[in-house]
Amino acid sequence: MSASVRNVAVVTALGAALAGCAGGTGTSKTGGEARMGTPAASTPASPSTSPGTPGTPGTPGSSAAPRPGAPGKAPTIAPGPNGLTPVFERAKRQAEKTVALTFDADMTSDQGPRAASGERFDNPELISTLRTLKVPSTIFMTGRWAEEYPDQAKAIGTDPNFEIANHSYSHHAFKSPCYGLPTLDGAAARADVDRAFAAFRTAGAVNTVPYFRFPGGCYDDQALRAIATAKVTAVQWDVVSGDAFAKDPDAVAEQVLAGVKPGSVVVMHCTRSAAPVTEEAIHTIVPELRKRGYRFVKVSELIGK
Repeated sequence: MSASVRNVAVVTALGAALAGCAGGTGTSKTGGEARMGTPAASTPASPSTSPGTPGTPGTPGSSAAPRPGAPGKAPTIAPGPNGLTPVFERAKRQAEKTVALTFDADMTSDQGPRAASGERFDNPELISTLRTLKVPSTIFMTGRWAEEYPDQAKAIGTDPNFEIANHSYSHHAFKSPCYGLPTLDGAAARADVDRAFAAFRTAGAVNTVPYFRFPGGCYDDQALRAIATAKVTAVQWDVVSGDAFAKDPDAVAEQVLAGVKPGSVVVMHCTRSAAPVTEEAIHTIVPELRKRGYRFVKVSELIGK
């Protein structure tokens, strides 16, 4: 099966089984579907050289330590046209071979009963492997995930190997249609972002960054406008791992290795029930990319460059 066909199959499965919780397509400003992994958006401006103050990323001049759970100092991108939330997909024109592995810790607001019945939306083995292999990573976490696994959220959010970015609280869509997800708009969308940061704060996470990933990867200008006052940078990706509901770790590794370029952002998952072979695939992906001369970085370093 070709990579493109696998990608379509993955998105379809996600829509049916987890209501699109894994990485999907973005959308262009005209509302048409963009190619998976490369949503059409306004060309981002240059990264801001002024790190954000706690809770107000992008505001220069503060040296105060970030409050736990509040977005701390990290490079961001200047707002797009008309003040729209900027979008980052990959670091282009990279002289150095760097790549960011990102992991979506997905849990929707209504999946509590499934967790109570024993379904696991976490993946501690994956986090342990990333630590052992010394792979700096960015975890895009939903607030609901942080509430379900507060000890893990704190452990990840206090480990310098990781940074926690915002993947919404509820994992509801910020644009419709988006794989059957309930849709938030306007004030509800903006409040959902804040609620996720509040959940990180309650869990005791410290290493949080002012980055946001749209559930399902679905967004348009209205969604970018709705969260503009949060002063986050929206982070998408250019490499789809295909790990969602995959059963063959070698196929996942092959897809990642075929797609990575200098400055790439890879979307994977930290959700055991939805992505059961991700940890195994990492054992192939990491040494092979290092053999090819790649250095693993967090998203914040890519944006900073």
